Amino acid sequence: MPRFFGTYHFLYGRLAGLLVAGLLTGCGHALREIPGFAAAAWRADPYACRGQRAHLLPPLLAARASLYEARADDVTALLGQPDEEELQVQTEKVYYYYLTPGTHCGPRHPHSAAPRLSLHFGPLGTVTELQADPIIPTSAVQ
Repeated sequence: MPRFFGTYHFLYGRLAGLLVAGLLTGCGHALREIPGFAAAAWRADPYACRGQRAHLLPPLLAARASLYEARADDVTALLGQPDEEELQVQTEKVYYYYLTPGTHCGPRHPHSAAPRLSLHFGPLGTVTELQADPIIPTSAVQ
């Protein structure tokens, strides 16, 4: 009897381990390279203070569908650390990336009303929503 119990205990332990591993790795997907998107240039322009991100945005928005259900680690690898992060209910969060220079380019990077790209992550840690604020050309602002 003890040998019989040990065999089942071993099998259930293995099955539980596989189930947990599947749950941890099965949520979301890896991001592939986005055609026409210069990820290195995006990452090299933190807080959009160099004014490059607005020009880099169109290919990223065109590939919007590939960003849905992407894991947070993969988004960070693609876009770099977010300029701002908001923690929401339970395990949900939002990453913000500024698109144009603004007062946030000053010391300590205070929050500003400049346009941002927002990526919302659900409880599973995957992208559930992507929004980009409209960018108003500086020549139109008076």
